Amino acid sequence: MESIAEVVAKHASMASTTVTIMEEVARWDEGVSLMGDSEKASIHELAGGRLVATYALAAQGKLGYHVDLDYPRAPNSSDGDKAMDEVVLSELLESTHREVDCQVCYNLMLDPVTTPCGHTLCRKCLARTLDHSSQCPVCRRGLAIPPSLHSQASNKTIVDLLNGLCPDIVTARAEAVAEEERPGEGELDTPLFICTLGFPNQPTFLRIFEPRYRLMLRRCVEGNREFGMLMYNRYYEPQGDLGPVHFYHYGTMLRILHAQTLPDGTSLVESRGLYRFRIKAHGVLDGYAVGSVERLEDCALADEERAEAEDISQPPAAENDVSGQVDRMPTRDLVALGHEFISRMQARSAPWLQQRVLDIHGQPPADAALFPYWFASVLPISDEEKYKLMGTTTVRERLKITANWIRRIESQGW
Repeated sequence: MESIAEVVAKHASMASTTVTIMEEVARWDEGVSLMGDSEKASIHELAGGRLVATYALAAQGKLGYHVDLDYPRAPNSSDGDKAMDEVVLSELLESTHREVDCQVCYNLMLDPVTTPCGHTLCRKCLARTLDHSSQCPVCRRGLAIPPSLHSQASNKTIVDLLNGLCPDIVTARAEAVAEEERPGEGELDTPLFICTLGFPNQPTFLRIFEPRYRLMLRRCVEGNREFGMLMYNRYYEPQGDLGPVHFYHYGTMLRILHAQTLPDGTSLVESRGLYRFRIKAHGVLDGYAVGSVERLEDCALADEERAEAEDISQPPAAENDVSGQVDRMPTRDLVALGHEFISRMQARSAPWLQQRVLDIHGQPPADAALFPYWFASVLPISDEEKYKLMGTTTVRERLKITANWIRRIESQGW
């Protein structure tokens, strides 16, 4: 308002001969009582164009809140008076824009939020700031508000002001921010969390505290709630066409079921595996990895049955050839082997099969396609060993991997 007053004062001092006639028009829809026949509408004459004169009338306290004005054309008015109003309006808009610029992005505020310390910023800018710090970016005071800002209301007064003054600019800003906030650019449309292993149909619990992943999480929650989980490639082993990258190129798509943000900005995330994928291309967006992924599907059931028949028809394996014996087992026997091993381990009260583990992952599934993923989720062996499941294309192949784990455990190979 101080900025507006300065603009008006400058033009008021320049107004010499121009006089604006203003006639009050009551707005009946606001509940103003009807005037009697003896009452006359107030008429005011003040120096300056319409904007300057109206401002002066309001500043003098003579313009009621529920009263509109009509502007009868003065005898000596001209097109120059209209041009003067346009100049004043242009300067008012320019002055107003400077006052409603965000102190983080230095653009027009978009969906402004006012902090408890009294500073108003774009909602997205404040959220991005809280991804990194719990302090106000203007005065550095601590902000006891969640980084998601879900419970923080927008500053309705400023929102209405901006929508009234410059709706086109507000729309353009919203479109630009929406473009920036998309999960990826071009084909790199999948956010990637490089951390550990996840498996289809199995829960994955995460604690997210890095600023880049806080941003990724917020975008996922606001979008389709999905992101890819990849295991860290600590030795930079070559990953197919990708070469020696810092992640393994097979991963699992996770869907966020629940995300809780703690006061310090850390988030506890509950997710569930949807399907496996392979990375085709990758890049970086705002500090976190993004990629183009290809869903990894199992081969047709007929092909799997053909492979099983070929395995079973092989000559018997040597007595000390454990892997060869597993290869020749029927798929049904591989599943039974897994369930029998679980039963024996439960009878021995194995720590990795305690009730709290089963409460999270459920009982061992009877479905042969799901059992290997469940088994890998609960079995306490290295992630590098579990990763062998990720690139497989048949249920039988995964069951043979789990059967070899069992045989090695039984023979004290681990």
